[in-house]
Amino acid sequence: MHVTRIDEAPEYVAPNHFDMRCLRLQGREAGPAVQLWLGLSIIEPGGHTLLDPSPMEKHYVVLEGELTLVGEVEGAAPERAVLRPLDTCRYAPGEKRQLINHTDRAARVLLAMPLHPPAP
Repeated sequence: MHVTRIDEAPEYVAPNHFDMRCLRLQGREAGPAVQLWLGLSIIEPGGHTLLDPSPMEKHYVVLEGELTLVGEVEGAAPERAVLRPLDTCRYAPGEKRQLINHTDRAARVLLAMPLHPPAP
């Protein structure tokens, strides 16, 4: 068993993430993991990510607040959804994704994603 206390979770900087605090809860520098890692993002009012693709599948769970999520698959129109506490979203590998906090309260979102991209 490996426990990470929230006040000891390592902070990391994610590219193209603005007005956000990102914490590693399990995996990578937070401890051992074989298949996936967990993170917590605290997204301040006006905080956002750019609309970027990732080779990794990503799963989000909104824990607190409200977030607008945008997804775009090559050749298709972007999709938008507003997520509230305990709403979830999955982005496929290669799908462009964006998170935006349009509210006046911080939002907290749990992220789960694999340690390595899928095999070709």
